[in-house]
Amino acid sequence: MSESNKYVPPKVWTWDAENGGEWAKINRPIAGPTHETVLPRGKHPLQLYSLGTPNGQKVTILLEELLTQSEKGAEYDAHLIRINVGDQFSSGFVEVNPNSKIPALLDTETGSRVFESGAILLYLAEKFGKFLPKQNAARTEVMNWLFWLQGSAPYLGGGFGHFYAYAPEKFEYPINRFTMEVKRQMDVLDRELSKHRYLGGDEYSIADMATWPWYGNLVLGEAYGAGEFLQVESYKNLRRWANEVLQRPAVQRGRKVNRTWGELSDQLHERHDATDFDLKTQDKLAPPSTT
Repeated sequence: MSESNKYVPPKVWTWDAENGGEWAKINRPIAGPTHETVLPRGKHPLQLYSLGTPNGQKVTILLEELLTQSEKGAEYDAHLIRINVGDQFSSGFVEVNPNSKIPALLDTETGSRVFESGAILLYLAEKFGKFLPKQNAARTEVMNWLFWLQGSAPYLGGGFGHFYAYAPEKFEYPINRFTMEVKRQMDVLDRELSKHRYLGGDEYSIADMATWPWYGNLVLGEAYGAGEFLQVESYKNLRRWANEVLQRPAVQRGRKVNRTWGELSDQLHERHDATDFDLKTQDKLAPPSTT
């Protein structure tokens, strides 16, 4: 960067709503609702309000895995929250998640609201007694990796993904900074998965479900168009794990829910019943705009 283009922070920061690239219009420095809207309710106790991003996929993958375990109480309605038009700032959504981020879960059976994807995974795993070891040492190891992911993914999505793929201008420093960190994280995972079949040990768990939508998609070349840039082929153990998890039918279903982009066959905008996956054509279109 030349000296003439060097940025000097002002004494007092002010919000420039136009500065931020593709997602600028959904970012703001204040919380709270922007409009009044009542969230829809379906027929099941579990009401999910989400979008099929990596954080959204975590939860729908777990719910589909629970259903494969014959947990009928895990039936759910997945309502589409279109963050590009600001659905997450509706009064109804803010009531469930005051942080205005997807996913958010309402358990009408217990009256509990659950927000933050990691918290939802933990809540559901404990509610149904699945995919989280009961023995203390094994449980702790799974929790280690669950919390590792919750702390690491922002470097991938909000850091690397933003500056490499979405920022209105490309600058060397932030791309180099976050590329270095993402590659370090992939190396952490690759080394761990050289010793164990799954994260946290030899049993599939919520640690894998949390991590796969971020780093599994990345190492399989499905994120940010950055596979070659990041040399993902070199992470052999991570790729082995990513491919194995992808073969699970529940993962293949869960990654489609609330997805509104890509191949039409990979999209299920809303999910209210297991038979929704059997549709030959995806006519589960997004509901009318609430904004």
